[in-house]
Amino acid sequence: MTTPLATPADASLAPPGAARRLRPRRTHGRVPGVPTLLIVHHTPSPNCQALFEAAVSGATAPEIEGVRVVRRAALSATASDVLEADGYLLGTPANLGYMSGALKHFFDQVYYPCLDGTRGRPFGYYVHGGNDVTGAVRAVETVTTGLGWRRAAEPVTVTGEPGKADTEACWELGATVAAGLMPGD
Repeated sequence: MTTPLATPADASLAPPGAARRLRPRRTHGRVPGVPTLLIVHHTPSPNCQALFEAAVSGATAPEIEGVRVVRRAALSATASDVLEADGYLLGTPANLGYMSGALKHFFDQVYYPCLDGTRGRPFGYYVHGGNDVTGAVRAVETVTTGLGWRRAAEPVTVTGEPGKADTEACWELGATVAAGLMPGD
């Protein structure tokens, strides 16, 4: 692929005698006109993995048409990922009464760069804990309220080993958030 040369107006910005090349706009694989659901998760255990897989399965169900689903581990998700998405699904374990450090790191990295550009966007989340998820739920609610995101579904909270009802609830969560992004909805 060749990169186009600068236009005459741009040429005045280049040093004399240098042909300045324009860089193509990065799209991170985004498809224009196709809504994107960004799933940001921290999945350190088999229990969290089961909930994550159920949420992804719901978001990518055959009934969900025209929605692109992007999955990012919390430590690798970027502000560009968030800005290019139309909705969000978050997953975290409850660690020591709080959301995981990985999800907190994600929020720390994207909060100010995404604050104005993502207000009103829909989101959902699930939290898994050994015996209590109250602090993690409060933390996720506080940050997403600050971002101005709109909760599209009730959170799924699970303590202990996830049962069939828990994975079904995560499937519904994924499907609900993704369906809300479908074109024409």
